[in-house]
Amino acid sequence: LVDDSKTILHKASKVLESAGYDVVTAEDGFDAITKVIDYNPDLIFVDIMMPRLDGYQTCSLVKNNSHYESTPIVMVSSKDGLFDRARGSIVGAQGHINKPFSDTDLLGAVEKFS
Repeated sequence: LVDDSKTILHKASKVLESAGYDVVTAEDGFDAITKVIDYNPDLIFVDIMMPRLDGYQTCSLVKNNSHYESTPIVMVSSKDGLFDRARGSIVGAQGHINKPFSDTDLLGAVEKFS
């Protein structure tokens, strides 16, 4: 779970852990790349708007590595435009959920993409 908002990380982690999932968090794209290598996640949620390395760049770097190219990535953002969804798809994201998201949105994405 990658987001520069500690509030979002805390909320989403709590929801996922309560449902029985193991959660690893990262506060930016650079941290995320390291965590992906260390933990080899089954699914990655990535915020689009982050400092240093945004969600699109993070997704692209993960997907361009043959070891992780099949790892599903869901973009998370307050941006819900067609352009943002298309750009996510171009860099390899499988899905998109909007902020603010509900517990059902988050868990539904886990069920759909993992």
